[in-house]
Amino acid sequence: MPLTQELGGFCAALRFEDVPAAALPFIRTGFTDYFATLVAGRFSEPARILRSALAPAAGESRLLVDLGSAGAADAALFNATAAHALDYDDAAQRGHISVSIIPAILAEADACGADGRQMATAYAAGYETWAELIRREADHYHNHSWHPTGVFGPVAAAAACASLRGLDAQQAVHALAIGASQSGGLIANFGSMTKPYHAGRAAQAGVMAARLAAGGFTGSPDALEHLKGLMTGISPQGRVDVASPIEAGREWKLPRGGINTKKYPNCFASHRALDGMLEILEEHDVTPAQVRRVTVTTSRRNKSTLRFDNPQNEMQAKFSMQFSMACALLEQRCSLLELRDEFVQREDVRRLMALVAVLTEDSEDPARPGEAPQDVVVLETMDGQRHSRAVDYVRGGPELPLRAGELFSKFETCLAAGRLHADPKPLFEALMSVDTLKNTSTIYQLAAARAAG
Repeated sequence: MPLTQELGGFCAALRFEDVPAAALPFIRTGFTDYFATLVAGRFSEPARILRSALAPAAGESRLLVDLGSAGAADAALFNATAAHALDYDDAAQRGHISVSIIPAILAEADACGADGRQMATAYAAGYETWAELIRREADHYHNHSWHPTGVFGPVAAAAACASLRGLDAQQAVHALAIGASQSGGLIANFGSMTKPYHAGRAAQAGVMAARLAAGGFTGSPDALEHLKGLMTGISPQGRVDVASPIEAGREWKLPRGGINTKKYPNCFASHRALDGMLEILEEHDVTPAQVRRVTVTTSRRNKSTLRFDNPQNEMQAKFSMQFSMACALLEQRCSLLELRDEFVQREDVRRLMALVAVLTEDSEDPARPGEAPQDVVVLETMDGQRHSRAVDYVRGGPELPLRAGELFSKFETCLAAGRLHADPKPLFEALMSVDTLKNTSTIYQLAAARAAG
């Protein structure tokens, strides 16, 4: 059976009982981390401008937690953009899956009263659809202009919404095809407000695609695999596999690939190096004045993604290895407090950024396409000392999860940053058991409950 039809059948047939138990911790973490980053980003400039420019009418879905309401498609657009605005949301499968599909799921769940099991199943449908498409490409989209979040997000969100709304197989095929024609997103827009908008448009497209398909709107049943379809159209060198049977539902990617929960609010391509630098500084008492040079060796994809060697503002700094290293050296961390224009422009930050060189490693980890086997950080001091650290796995990934309490600490920090004065503990616990909820109301009731003291 052709790819689009197979995936449509998978989404329509999927039930909560089919989702592997090993996938549920990642689904729960995905919802929890998404909510945290939504709150943290809801007063960001991209979110503010989007609301001011588009002025959404009131509707059936929650807007930015407790800042009004909007129609489901608009709510998905605004919430996803806000949650990705700080680049603090999780990453997986070469892009940002959770922030593309969860806003669509929650917006539709608000509208139709879906329960936690349906929401968790929808997440699994969206994740596995994305993973199925990404595995078929031998080359790297990042090296060929395409941002996978903007390209695969609309299809994955359409899959999630098709599952949540209970579309039949034919309707789900149409939803995927409609989503595929809304794909897009350029690496060139990294470091600007358009990058988080990629996630917003993906979530919005998913809601629209499933609703249109449910109403009888049609798309081509071979929109993904056709010679003039999505997969061939975006393939960097035309080596994409569009013929083999799908693995979705048989060889599950979610329990193995999981999600990478970010410790730092900047591009994931810098996180292994940040872990390495912070480990060096924890072991060796090196002051910024003692630094002679920093060298970071990473993959070609990471270097091209981190496109700002000399960032001028906070949005560019999120995509700068030089800034990440300078920030770590000065503050022994990289947090929301440092991702501000005034910090980026500080003289000591700019002096240290000029001391950072980024080299590329041509070899690739076969288990992690696009990644070098290790990222290597070398710190040289004025007195000739040389400290190095090679990092295989990023802290927060499935191989090296966040330490006990780290996710809650991030959650609490994000709520404070977004001025949500809820009691964080019960809200955190509800999100970490999202599959047991009767509907979304529990989340918003807890979000409105004032923290003790």
